Amino acid sequence: MNLDKKTQDIEDLGDAHIATSGDTPLRNDAFELSDVEKINRIKKDVHSIMQTLGLDLTDDSLKGTPNRVAKMFVQEIFGGLHPDRKPKASTFENKYKYNEMLVEKNITLYSTCEHHLLPIVGKAHIAYISKGTVVGLSKMNRIVDYYAKRPQVQERLTMQVVKELQQVLGTEDVACVIDAKHLCVNSRGIRDIDSSTVTSEYGGAFKDPEVRREFLDYIKLETDYRV
Repeated sequence: MNLDKKTQDIEDLGDAHIATSGDTPLRNDAFELSDVEKINRIKKDVHSIMQTLGLDLTDDSLKGTPNRVAKMFVQEIFGGLHPDRKPKASTFENKYKYNEMLVEKNITLYSTCEHHLLPIVGKAHIAYISKGTVVGLSKMNRIVDYYAKRPQVQERLTMQVVKELQQVLGTEDVACVIDAKHLCVNSRGIRDIDSSTVTSEYGGAFKDPEVRREFLDYIKLETDYRV
């Protein structure tokens, strides 16, 4: 296979939004540099990109952009890459013996497509059935946010959320559905502004069609309550 064919295959893979790994692809030395060192390196790279595009980086509006972008990459939109930022999801004994399904739905999700580094925006819906422990409601939102804050594909994100909650709760009975818009589809390429992508991952009891249906019915409930 010649180099051009290999390059085209890689391009096709990205344009088709296909993942190659269930885990986020990270090098072994991913965290050897400090955040400050990463910001300084990325700042130079962004400066080079903008200069190559012909932008005037002496302009007051643009000269701070390389630093802003670098800080945003390291500390915000890709902050979920660093294991030190993983939320501590403390669990508690299920003393009130609630043994039915618990659903946290409409969790706002902001992520970044790893193929074009464009936004993914949508909602995540999570459910679990306790096997003796429960987790704080906000921790489910934080888990979604943590795994979303990295270059992602939606299928992997869905799986990572379920796997993390299964480990935290000590049960396979966890489910996640994500419905999101990908700006790499909506704003470039085919430019289909109406399409969204739905992914799901069902563990344990949620593989049962009746349990799964109960979860999906909860998702459809109207919850636009005004406080």
